Amino acid sequence: MDKYRMLFSKTGRAVYISHLDLMRTLTRAFMRAECRLKYSEGFNPHPNISIALPLSVGCASVCEIMDFKMLEDMPCEEIRSRLSVQMPEGIEVMEVYEPERKVKEIKWLEVSGVFEYDERDAGKMAAALNEFYSADSIVIEKKTKRGIGQSDIRPAIKSITFEQSGGDVVMRAVISAQEPTLNPELIADALRQLTPDIAPDFAKFKRLEIFDENMQVFR
Repeated sequence: MDKYRMLFSKTGRAVYISHLDLMRTLTRAFMRAECRLKYSEGFNPHPNISIALPLSVGCASVCEIMDFKMLEDMPCEEIRSRLSVQMPEGIEVMEVYEPERKVKEIKWLEVSGVFEYDERDAGKMAAALNEFYSADSIVIEKKTKRGIGQSDIRPAIKSITFEQSGGDVVMRAVISAQEPTLNPELIADALRQLTPDIAPDFAKFKRLEIFDENMQVFR
């Protein structure tokens, strides 16, 4: 077997590592662990690794998936063990296994969010947020490859709830991971664009789980 899949988390200070820097960090970890990756052919060979759903800077996750190929067979648990001791703070290898499903089968992401309000009442904000996201359509402006365009993000949200937690509001949502891809940051951006009076002063997000179209956990 030369194809493997790794489930890992990216939390703490590691959330500020960009996608490209993460790829470099993981490649170096494989080298230090003496797990020899396969490289592409051609004038500019690169390691044969691929992260299923690249993560935005600042967003945490406990369900990241990366596919990779190695030059030699090695037990999955040994790969996990070797890599675990080479990862920087905030990146944890949870499992290494043989992939049985294609990444294109991923459809939904469960995410959480914390909305912080410095001076506004969190209970009132939670109620207003639930009301706002009960709408059938939420059209916002967003950047596209062609420039600035309008997009209705509501169809990409399968479910969403907001609850007060102390002085903050906690969000739980299931959003589209692919076709279309909804960055959870757009949930807060929509508020800043359309209803700034209930937009948070600060928001942070975390991926909790990945699902297929039928809401079965994807691995």
